[in-house]
Amino acid sequence: MPSPKTNSACLAVKFGEVYLFDACEGVQKEMMCHNVSHAKVRCIFLTHLHADHFLGVPGLVQTGNLLGRELPLLITGPRGTKEFFESLFALKHMEPAFPIEYKEVKEGEVFKNELFTVRAFPVLHRTPAIGYVLETHSYRRFDEKKAKAAGVKGHLFTELQQKGEVKIKNKTVKHEDVTYVQQGKKFVYSGDTAYCKRLVKEAEGADLLVHDSCFLEEHRSHADEKKHSTAGDAARAAKEAKVKKLLLTHFSNRYEDRKPLLEEAQEVFKECVLAEEGLELLV
Repeated sequence: MPSPKTNSACLAVKFGEVYLFDACEGVQKEMMCHNVSHAKVRCIFLTHLHADHFLGVPGLVQTGNLLGRELPLLITGPRGTKEFFESLFALKHMEPAFPIEYKEVKEGEVFKNELFTVRAFPVLHRTPAIGYVLETHSYRRFDEKKAKAAGVKGHLFTELQQKGEVKIKNKTVKHEDVTYVQQGKKFVYSGDTAYCKRLVKEAEGADLLVHDSCFLEEHRSHADEKKHSTAGDAARAAKEAKVKKLLLTHFSNRYEDRKPLLEEAQEVFKECVLAEEGLELLV
């Protein structure tokens, strides 16, 4: 629940346009406070249909109407997402004035552009729920030492990229001879989930894992009952998946002081931080 000091959890990825992972109550205000343009929201990736994860969607749509939005909006989520929102937006004065596309999925690719892909995978919660993996595409970069040794300089870099090969002193230099494959970045968002092996598999080697950390281990019975993770569970998943950084999120309001959640996680996995309003991470 929101509190006088905190909001429910959701996250924005700024990558040219804006991509929301869940859209909590109050999301517009937080976006305005932290320089995230609601006009640039291209997709909303919902993890499940519990209210704290979608209540911000109707407000974003109505604001889009008021400001004359024309850009299509993609909303993805588990089974039932399209029916729910189409019923909501069928109400008088709720109709979107711009195109909304829906994609319901249990797992598999949900979005792709020239920069990255987003795919969904099932997680373990009390209702049908999914997590998401965002991966940027791999690309080739010039190896400075190899390029210099081969005599590639100036306009030859552009020519090599365009043609795939160039001749230098009667020797053919191919693009792959002086370049290497730069692996893309990988970001994983768990949504609400208990610890599960599928998430560990999907998060393998991720640059950033954002994981449900609702409870401390001392409240394990609540975590098991509600199908949420403890901070320790999140850290164990991060360690097993060998991720580079863990962001703990979705904390129960019973913890006014959230430092014990961080301390519990860091006993298992050192590279972790607590999510908070306005926190910005560069991946």
